[in-house]
Amino acid sequence: MNLLGIIGGQELLIILLVVLVLFGGKKIPELMRGLGKGVKEYKNAVNNVDNELKDSTQHDEHTEEKKN
Repeated sequence: MNLLGIIGGQELLIILLVVLVLFGGKKIPELMRGLGKGVKEYKNAVNNVDNELKDSTQHDEHTEEKKN
């Protein structure tokens, strides 16, 4: 089994050619830019949720320490 699993080099080349024909050379950078922005927003959202959870647990720990 290769690195990409079932998709081999020939299949990948065909997929890339189909994408190029469907969207054209000018649209591909725009699509990739949009995809990059989407991934960046997703990562920021995940980090924000993670930070909120950490802050919440730290706040809860400090509250319990003050009670004792």
